[in-house]
Amino acid sequence: MNRQSKKIKIGNTTLGGDSRILVQSMLNVPAENIKGSVEQAVELEKAGCDVIRFAIPHEKALDLVEPIKNAVSVPLVADIHFDYRLALGAAERGIDKIRINPGNIGDESRVKAVADICNQKGIPIRIGVNSGSLEKEILAKYGSPTPEAMVESAMFHASLLEKFDFDDIVISIKSSNVQTMIKAYELAAEKCNYPLHLGVTEAGTERMGIIKSSIGIGSLLAHGIGDTIRVSLTDNPVKEVYAAFDILKALGLKTDCPYLISCPTCGRTKIDLVSLANQVEERLKDCKKPIKVAVMGCIVNGPGEAKEADIGIAGGDGCGLIFKKGEILRKVDEKDLLDELMKEIEKL
Repeated sequence: MNRQSKKIKIGNTTLGGDSRILVQSMLNVPAENIKGSVEQAVELEKAGCDVIRFAIPHEKALDLVEPIKNAVSVPLVADIHFDYRLALGAAERGIDKIRINPGNIGDESRVKAVADICNQKGIPIRIGVNSGSLEKEILAKYGSPTPEAMVESAMFHASLLEKFDFDDIVISIKSSNVQTMIKAYELAAEKCNYPLHLGVTEAGTERMGIIKSSIGIGSLLAHGIGDTIRVSLTDNPVKEVYAAFDILKALGLKTDCPYLISCPTCGRTKIDLVSLANQVEERLKDCKKPIKVAVMGCIVNGPGEAKEADIGIAGGDGCGLIFKKGEILRKVDEKDLLDELMKEIEKL
């Protein structure tokens, strides 16, 4: 299935519909540190982040909006809980999107105030539901934060906004349990056409966080569900962006960059392929060519197994072959393999 969601404008880009999948991350610098927040936002934009979110925990944090907006050109999202006045303030200061949980900002007059200013200024709202933020009544009904409970909560919050003629809505239903997260988004995809923001919340440190996010986000994207993604890691947010791109690359959803294939090595391998593959990956980090690059361990299988690669190398005993589309170009010394490969890539 390829789910067709509603298309929404967010700042200078679009989300949902036929738009590409947007990669998001969130600043993790204390809200009081404006200089540090600006620096991290610039770093995220340089890494290719499409949308940057930051917490607005109190009124003083509204001072973040203008300097970050002046420093980067990607859309900015204000992350707000409990105090609806912070949402109004962020909208007044030019935020591009607001993340809120309509159920925790008070009575309907407050929800209406937020919906009205966002309607007036063309600011979409992301309803963020997660397993820790469910209403008592819904928890009592289902007994625990089941996928059904979280989807019911999200649909209820959407109906609050719809009541005030607001439908520029994005929905996220995150859980730290991968299977719960997958099921919740599958249910939401059936129940509404709003764009879906995918993520496994509190996924963990870099290694496990990437594994859990790849399974959760990746399986949904593979079935055509999801419009924007955030890989949550207890680490530098720039790593979230690179991990998100890798998920998109693995699914063939990001093609404006090289795709590296490398063999796991075996007893035939006579060169330091692990180091070589890592160096090739590092050198290709900023390359924008849509090419397939192979780094193979031996001459026996290299050119044959990787013949669909645009360019590649196969190790020998202290030497290696450079090959293109399965055809051998030349033999080079091991110490020159990396540089010779990069020269060939530059020619492509």
